[in-house]
Amino acid sequence: MPDLDSIMAAAPVIPVLVIERVEDALPIARALVRGGLPVLEVTLRTPAALAAIRAMKEVEGAIVGAGTVLDPRQLDAAIEAGAAFAVSPGLTEALGKAAAGSPVPLLPGIATASDVMRALDLGFSRLKFFPAMAAGGIAALKGLSAVFGGIRFCPTGGITADNAPEWLALPSVACVGGSWLVPAGAALDTDAIFDRAKAAAALRAKA
Repeated sequence: MPDLDSIMAAAPVIPVLVIERVEDALPIARALVRGGLPVLEVTLRTPAALAAIRAMKEVEGAIVGAGTVLDPRQLDAAIEAGAAFAVSPGLTEALGKAAAGSPVPLLPGIATASDVMRALDLGFSRLKFFPAMAAGGIAALKGLSAVFGGIRFCPTGGITADNAPEWLALPSVACVGGSWLVPAGAALDTDAIFDRAKAAAALRAKA
């Protein structure tokens, strides 16, 4: 399994996907990977999510993970479905300990300095800043980055095609997560998904 550093460095944007229909999983994955975004986060918010992970991981070049992982039970289910990584909106001691013994890496969510300190105590230094805009935006992340050197972040929540470059310009940001690549509830349009992916892949985060 790839580690978080290689996952976060694979592309500047990780699409955050809400898959309602299993039959959409393959065409979505193919369009995103073809557009240059190999890392795909399938949120565990729908009944189709685990089946979508199983389908999408068969796409050549795809690195498929599970998002919105809330507890050890969901982490186990994601691993069983073949997820290469997991993402959580926050971090509990139970989830942190389960992740420490799991075969896939966890990117836990933080929003405050106390959250970062808890994550560090549990052994995590690669973190999701969530919800990025509601938690204070770029100014808040700059403040956290100044205090916690060496942490690499993936801001998610309110990130758009327009503001992603500003986030990616921060030295502490390895990549961003975005739902604009495949808007939830929109009609499936793989050409549009490919175009958005290609534009997002052209963005660059600072090394």
